[in-house]
Amino acid sequence: MAGAQPSFLVIRRDNIGDLVCTTPIFRSLREHFPSARICALVNSYNAAVLQGNPDIDEVFSYTKAKHRPQGQSVPGVYLERIKMLARLRAMHFDYAILATPGFQKRSLLLARMVRPHHILGFTEGESPASRHVDIGVPFIPLPHLHEAEDVFRLLQALGISGNPPAASVHADIAEAGRARSCLTQTGESRFTIGIHISARKPSQRWPAERFSALIHMLGEQHDARFMLFWSPGDENNPLHPGDDKKAAEIMRTTKDAAIVAYPTHRLEELIAGLSLCDAVVCSDGGAMHLAAGLGKPILCFFGQSDAVRWRPWGVPYMLLQPESREVMDISVNAAQAGFNRLLSKIS
Repeated sequence: MAGAQPSFLVIRRDNIGDLVCTTPIFRSLREHFPSARICALVNSYNAAVLQGNPDIDEVFSYTKAKHRPQGQSVPGVYLERIKMLARLRAMHFDYAILATPGFQKRSLLLARMVRPHHILGFTEGESPASRHVDIGVPFIPLPHLHEAEDVFRLLQALGISGNPPAASVHADIAEAGRARSCLTQTGESRFTIGIHISARKPSQRWPAERFSALIHMLGEQHDARFMLFWSPGDENNPLHPGDDKKAAEIMRTTKDAAIVAYPTHRLEELIAGLSLCDAVVCSDGGAMHLAAGLGKPILCFFGQSDAVRWRPWGVPYMLLQPESREVMDISVNAAQAGFNRLLSKIS
């Protein structure tokens, strides 16, 4: 180990759920090296996942060209990235950790540009690029592992073993305050259920009328109030399809319920809203992993998705996955029964 107070740069370039499943690495690094400097290098799309994480000293993010804001040129994106990498190089990290299961050439390229003393990551076969990973862990696919467990295997090279701790996500205080103000529209404080209706994969989508029926059932049975979350936009947008129409239908048919509509244009809004819920109903996806990172019990719907690898990590959950691998085939009664079994786990 490089000194009593080593410095680490953890690199994870992937999507929201992937980064949530990487947060146990930060927790374990902090527990084993309490005085270490621990930083993260992520992309601007998922950086909010690490906001306010007490185990991380600083989060660095770069913008992928396809995610650049309106008005910013592609050369401008790369210029900003070069400046950030130069700053990271000047910090002289002891270790760059390529925190992705499998060998990742692009993450390795970023690490090499930072020039840490050591690069820790998975290696794959006889790949010539693997020679640049001086602390290499041969990647052996193990299908029974969760994503969090798979990436956590890297830490064995640092003397850290055992099961990964729970995932960790933290809401921004100001954002949570705005969400709480919106939630007061439902009246007095009581058991709050978050309902997230959006899903990227068609096989993960549950119909609006079933969400409405479930809201009525759970509202009557548990005297609950609801926050309805969705990705804003038109369902026919080829780049960023949204669920405005679906949400409007649910709100129209649940007027008698204590429910507040909470579209989330930004990741920070979704995290803040979910942080106020006592339980969450959703399909497999980024929102489900965020809810797990916030410590929320979850009723989750799985379609054509690997439930072993992507189930909620570190929280009570009930997972419904029909034999057809189509969420459409989950009945309202099955969802209600699943939610009640979830509550029995936490009562």
